[in-house]
Amino acid sequence: MKTVGIIAEYNPFHNGHAYHIAKAKEVTGADYCIVVMSGNFVQRGAPAIADKYLRAEAALLNGADLVLELPVYYALSSAEYFASGAVALLDKLGVTDTICFGSECGNTSLLSEFARQLLGENETFKEVLSTQLKRGATYPNARNAALQACAPHLSAHMNVLMTPNNILGIEYCKALYRRRSNIQLCTFPRAGASYHDASLSSSYCSALAIREAISSSGHLPDIRTLMPPSAYDLLAVQYNNTFPVFADDFSLPLHYQLLSEQSAGYSEYVDIKNSLSDRITKKLPSFHSFTGFCDELKTRNMTYTHIARSLMHILLRMRQEDFITYQSEDYIYYARMLGFRKDAGPLLTAIKAQSSIPLLSKLADANNLLSENGRNMLAKDIYAGHVYQSIVQHKFPACTNADTEYTKQIRRV
Repeated sequence: MKTVGIIAEYNPFHNGHAYHIAKAKEVTGADYCIVVMSGNFVQRGAPAIADKYLRAEAALLNGADLVLELPVYYALSSAEYFASGAVALLDKLGVTDTICFGSECGNTSLLSEFARQLLGENETFKEVLSTQLKRGATYPNARNAALQACAPHLSAHMNVLMTPNNILGIEYCKALYRRRSNIQLCTFPRAGASYHDASLSSSYCSALAIREAISSSGHLPDIRTLMPPSAYDLLAVQYNNTFPVFADDFSLPLHYQLLSEQSAGYSEYVDIKNSLSDRITKKLPSFHSFTGFCDELKTRNMTYTHIARSLMHILLRMRQEDFITYQSEDYIYYARMLGFRKDAGPLLTAIKAQSSIPLLSKLADANNLLSENGRNMLAKDIYAGHVYQSIVQHKFPACTNADTEYTKQIRRV
């Protein structure tokens, strides 16, 4: 039995994602595909446009065999920790042969070489990096200068570090090297539009383009051809019932949370240094919306995405101390199921036999299966789910889905 792993957000699921699953199975000869997917919050520091169970079902209807939730501490993190958490989860299952991802360069060997150089961080690298940062260079520019100094053979390929999927692919490589894992990596060129392309010019457009089309048009037909029919139908049924959800829908609870903790500051939360905490406090009187506050806080050395993630960490009370503990205990304590295909029985049997972490299908089982820190991590996933659901129910008064994380049923197709 061969199994390929995919790390994704599916925000929302579109034609490019269906192509990726099919191509991953074809290239690797895999019998099964496991997807590790962000839950209700995603890496750019925003809520997912549709809830995790809806997105998981779309994946299952289009080639995935098992969808697992990436814990929110990693889903709402930088590329390094997003990759580290997801790779650790796939590695601990004990059945993953290959991790397959799309990239701009489509060159596994090149991405692996960048990963080796970045992991090595020899003295030349450290010296040049430090010098460049002291001169006021941004971290990406300082890192690039350091790489060119210690690995001149990569100088002709520095554009690799300028595109998001390549960067994430390098982090997957680094995570596997750190773990000394036997999992292989496979990449091929990303189909269609680039990650940041907001145009609807092809059937393989970006998730960003689809989100912006939904936000601006106020109706769904514009995106029908951009998604597999089954994925579109799922969204159509839930339109203005549980979906779409956007960052500014969280403005009021975020503002309340910021005001309630203003006197203590925010530096206990993930990614928030004292300087950012002070800046949030200083700018708080001008708060009008989530996205507007991100624009107000960003600087030359602090991106909008970093700010958005940091604010989500405050909203969800994600503490740095807990995050450090989870990393020190090898990142992952459980594999929480969001859905599976009914004909994937042999895969589930193999995971239960070989996994070093429990496969959770019922939250009621967690207390007996997890350590205290594992229960704490899971509790944050549950809290994040409830925060998201509260916004859905307030935004859509006609919402017919009042299930909690304890009563939601995993998807079976």
